[in-house]
Amino acid sequence: MTGPLALVGSGEYLPVMAEVERGLLTGRPPRYVQIPTAAAHEGQASLDRWVALGREQAERLGVEAVPVVVRNRTDADDPAMATLLDGAGLIYLSGGSPTGLARILRGTAVAAAIEAAWRGGAALAGCSAGAMALTSWVPSLRRPGVEPHDGLDLVPHLRVIPHFDRFERWMPDVVGRYLARAPEGTEVVGIDEDTALVWDDGRWTVQGQRQVWLLHPDGRSPYPAGATLDLPPLI
Repeated sequence: MTGPLALVGSGEYLPVMAEVERGLLTGRPPRYVQIPTAAAHEGQASLDRWVALGREQAERLGVEAVPVVVRNRTDADDPAMATLLDGAGLIYLSGGSPTGLARILRGTAVAAAIEAAWRGGAALAGCSAGAMALTSWVPSLRRPGVEPHDGLDLVPHLRVIPHFDRFERWMPDVVGRYLARAPEGTEVVGIDEDTALVWDDGRWTVQGQRQVWLLHPDGRSPYPAGATLDLPPLI
């Protein structure tokens, strides 16, 4: 049986989202695997910052932080890197470049280890870039002219706009761009900052501080924390 899966709008490793992360770890090994690959293009200082934030959150939660610092596809195909995911309770893909993250991980040993751990019962989460990379379609929100990448395809029937309450103000056309390229049977969701859409126990629910939005050509429907969404199941 797969573990829970969380698509997070923002706030990974911060106190505001600690309870969401605590819930994902509940009943699982206290081993918190943290993958900062989406920030690899920003350099070592950014990677170090993500590792430090992850360690601080792990300390709050009373679990072991296991940073898996994959910088490129060579790292991602390294069996030693993949082995670090063994025994994970929660695996987390943090933010940065969604297309960079998808390009580095897709089809590698680390990606296979992520999927195997999740399908074996570990919790899996992606925030912002990480949430987008877990789907099958990964566009560059800030560079709309760049062709989208294939994602890790673990959430194939959803397309995700993270930071929704912020991005919609910055890029008013973002919803239209997503809807125009969404194939039949695919749902488009906007996830506000400090908010998560979580698959667990056979249903999708909203956790965190704000709302998740189900977007469609005729409008949008808001779902506050605690609400359940009728979305395609994960298998």
